[in-house]
Amino acid sequence: MSERKVLNKYYPPDFDPAKIPKLKLPKDRQYVVRLMAPFNMRCKTCGEYIYKGKKFNARKETVQNELYMGLPIFRFYIKCTRCLAEITFKTDPENTDYAMEHGATRNFQAEKIIEEEEKRVQQEREEEELNNPMKVLENRTRDSKMEMEVLENLQELKELNQRQAQVDFEGMIDQYREIEKREREREKEEFEREVKEMLDHVQVKRLRDSDSDSEEESGCTKTTKSRAENPTDILTADKPTEAQAASAGGVKRAKKESWERSVGTLGGGGLLGSLVRKKSVADAIKPSPVAVPASNTSATDSKAACSSSNNTPKPIMASGPSSLSLLGAYSDSDSNNSE
Repeated sequence: MSERKVLNKYYPPDFDPAKIPKLKLPKDRQYVVRLMAPFNMRCKTCGEYIYKGKKFNARKETVQNELYMGLPIFRFYIKCTRCLAEITFKTDPENTDYAMEHGATRNFQAEKIIEEEEKRVQQEREEEELNNPMKVLENRTRDSKMEMEVLENLQELKELNQRQAQVDFEGMIDQYREIEKREREREKEEFEREVKEMLDHVQVKRLRDSDSDSEEESGCTKTTKSRAENPTDILTADKPTEAQAASAGGVKRAKKESWERSVGTLGGGGLLGSLVRKKSVADAIKPSPVAVPASNTSATDSKAACSSSNNTPKPIMASGPSSLSLLGAYSDSDSNNSE
């Protein structure tokens, strides 16, 4: 029984590998390989940009008569993705890179140009030092000076870092927060104080208004009480002054003054001028009635005065019927005394 997976093949005893025919293939033959664009390039035919890393099915061949230290150089053929123009590039083992041949231009690369410039400057310096020993000394002096400057700059940076490391950023943040908190508390206290002052001012104003209202009410009650009292109290209060008078003229003058203080002047446009009723002609012709007591006459006169006051407009300052009765009673008493 044979094996399922054959690892060894049978070689007959008369096998001769030299008799196997060899294929004669050309040395510049091409292979199809899958690769990615090694750098950014732009097609010369249509101007299409081909970026690094784009995949292509390329043809690969070995460059004839070109070697670098025994290493072969390979060439690759790709087609533009837009116009299908052929683009070729090959390997560059000297610079460990790829070199563009034709069909496209490699995009600008500053890093590569800088590296090439540094290499060129280094090569020129080495050539100068080989033939000029004084140049070697100058270069060494310049290098040592530059190295000292670099060390000084490095020391300054270290000191700066140490100073920054000593700064307590957390403490600074806490301090700032505390200052901000105190500021907020101060603003809050000021606001509360202003509100309290405004409330106190409003309360004081209300108290003043209430006091003024109470004073007005008390004044009104006092005036009503004084008006409700007997009007002859004014005369009794003024009696001592009348007793001190020496003659009858002084007594009349004192009565007149007391009359003006209590009622006002009868002449002019006073408030009580409208309360005095003039006697008509019929009243003058009418016979005088039988003498009655003074109290009855004063009552009848007060009724007549009240009826006349109802027909006439009410004065502004007159507050009740007591003033009319006061006027009639006072005029009757004065006439009786003169008789």
